Amino acid sequence: MTYLIGSVLMVLGTFVLCVATFGIFRFRYVLNRMHVAAKCDTLGCLLILTGLMISNGWNMETGKIALIIIFVWLTSPVASHMIAEAEMDSNEEIEKECEVIYREDI
Repeated sequence: MTYLIGSVLMVLGTFVLCVATFGIFRFRYVLNRMHVAAKCDTLGCLLILTGLMISNGWNMETGKIALIIIFVWLTSPVASHMIAEAEMDSNEEIEKECEVIYREDI
C-alpha cells in the first residue's frame, strides 16, 4: 500500500512539473515565467520527495529527504525573489513589458 501511495504522489509531482513547463512557455513576461517556475518547483519537489519518503519507509534516508524538502522550501522563494529583483534592476524596459508596482508607491 505504501508503494501505491508513494507512486501516486511521485506521478502527481511529475504531472505538476510537466504542466508547469507548458505554463513557462505560455507566458510572455519574464516575471510571470519565473513565478510559474518557482511555484511548480516547490510543489513538484514536495510531491515527488514525499512519495519517495513514503515508498522508502521510515529510516535514515527518509530523514535526509525531509531535510532536502526543508531546504527546497526555504531557498526556492528566496532565490526567486532575488532573481526578480535582479530583473527589475537590470531591465530598463520592464515597464513597457508589464505593469510594475514599486515598493515606494505602495
